[in-house]
Order: sequence, then structure tokens, then C-alpha cells
Amino acid sequence: MVFRAALASFALAFPALTARAADDVRLGDLKFAHYGAVSYMKELGPKFGLNITEHVFAKGIDIVPALLSGDVDLGASAVDGAISARAAGAPVFIVAGFAKGGARIVGRKDLGLKSIDELKGKKVGVARGGAHEILLFAELAKHNLTWGPEGKDVQITYLAYADLNQALAAKQIDAMSQSEPQAAQAIAKGYGLELSRPYDTAMGEPSRALVMTEKLYNQKPDVARRILECFVAATRKFLDDPQLAEKYVREQMFKSQLSHEEYAGAMNNASFTYDITVEHVQTTADMMVKFGVGKLPSAPKASEFVKIDLLTRAKAASGVK
Repeated sequence: MVFRAALASFALAFPALTARAADDVRLGDLKFAHYGAVSYMKELGPKFGLNITEHVFAKGIDIVPALLSGDVDLGASAVDGAISARAAGAPVFIVAGFAKGGARIVGRKDLGLKSIDELKGKKVGVARGGAHEILLFAELAKHNLTWGPEGKDVQITYLAYADLNQALAAKQIDAMSQSEPQAAQAIAKGYGLELSRPYDTAMGEPSRALVMTEKLYNQKPDVARRILECFVAATRKFLDDPQLAEKYVREQMFKSQLSHEEYAGAMNNASFTYDITVEHVQTTADMMVKFGVGKLPSAPKASEFVKIDLLTRAKAASGVK
């Protein structure tokens, strides 16, 4: 009895020492407006016994080596990043979808371009290996335009997302396939003009995927469960409180370098969500093979690595339909 009383007194005096330590989770993320809810997970992590450390990458495909090496446990990227990782042998699962849309083909305003057809003979910039490359090629194919580095209807110039706007403003390229909010910024600053929101092909609106290593999913099921609960809570918070979402994205992610108008323009072309489908992932994989994006030898079967059971349970527990 004396020992139990002493133990109880110790627990009261030092609650932090007796509380269970938070589980560390390493998140690979991107700096785009519609990635805001995933980034916000690190703010809510402690409520779910998680210490989420965010590592920001230049583009989704760059997260693949980190997943392969085990340097990150969780990744946020366009679906193509997850497909490339899986095709490269990375033991990963897609466990949720966190955003839709967020892509735009923007032309130089001074050229007065009004349609995809007018890209013939023009130079178009895009980031290599991502959803925006797939969307661009699908649009060009739909308009019967050929593309390549040179000698085709459209000359493709590969640039990092961060360099596309500068290249467009400097007239080094005539158009770009860009993400948000960078596309909205080009339009707001007066040197870009929207040509297309490229969602009218088989791919539809591109989904963004939350990707988890199989090791975490299989060996730490309780941690995996809490990660999905944290994800659902963060997404619900952003959907229920748009002002909080804007404040966090503009002030925390973009360090006040994104205006209200630019954020509004970006999110007019993107949305936060929870869901993703096997069908969408398979269509994206098939289109990657068709257009040579990511140089996949074959399309992996989406049904083998899209696992939404934890998401379904987390949504049910939170009352989210």
C-alpha cells in the first residue's frame, strides 16, 4: 500500500514522465496551397500521440527516394509519385486522398493565347515526372498535337515548379503546366493567362495521395490508425473553417508571401478532400505508361496498393461521411 501511494504521488508530481511518449512520424510534403491540411497535421499531432516532423520536397517524385530509403514514413504527393514509388519497388500503400484539382495550363498574357490549339509552335514548360506532365500530354493528345524536346508541334521544356513562373514572366517559355497557387500567382501578377483547367481527359481532376510505408502500416497498426485519425481531423478542420485554412497556408506555409487574392484564386481551382479511388489510381498509372511519364515498364495494379480501410474507420469514428 505504501509503495502504491508513493507511485501515485510520483505520477501526480511528474505527469510528463508517466505519460506515454509521442510516436515520431516523418512526413514528406510539398509547398502547394491544396497541401495545407496535410501540413496542418503536425499541429494536431500531439492530440493523437504523434510527433509529426515535416520535410518539404521540391516535387512529389522527389519523395520516392525518401520512401525507398526509409527516410520518411508518410508522403503527400500527386498520385503519380505513389505509382512511381510502387513501380520502383517501394513497399508503400496509398491510404487516403487529400486534395483534388490544383492544376492549370497558363499562357503568356502578351501572346494572347486562348486555347490549347494555339500552343502549336510554342515552347511549354512543365515539371518532369508529375501529374502536370500527364495532364499536359493528355491535353495535347486530345488536340492532336505532337510534343517533344524539338521538331514537334510543341516544344517541351522541363523546369522545377519553382522556376516555371519566372521562366514565363521572362518570356523564356510561352506557356506552362503549373500547380497552385503558382498558376494563380502568374495570373494575378499580370503576366499569365489561363488556357485550360485540364480535367477533360480520362484522368479527370488529379487526386493527391497520402502514402504510407508498408512497414508502418503493418508493423505499427496503432500508429497508422492514429495518423489517419489525425489526417481526418486536420482535413475536417480546414473544410469547416476556411478562414483558418487560408491563414495557415498563407502565413505558415508561404510566410505571408501569398496574398488573399492569390490564395482564393488557387483554391477556386482545388479542393480539400479525404477520398481516393482504386479506379482513379489505375487510370493515372495507365496514362503514365501511355505517355512515358516516369518511364514505367508497366502499370502497377492499383488494387494491390490502395488501402483505405484505416481511412474508412477514421471517418466513421469522426462522423464524417
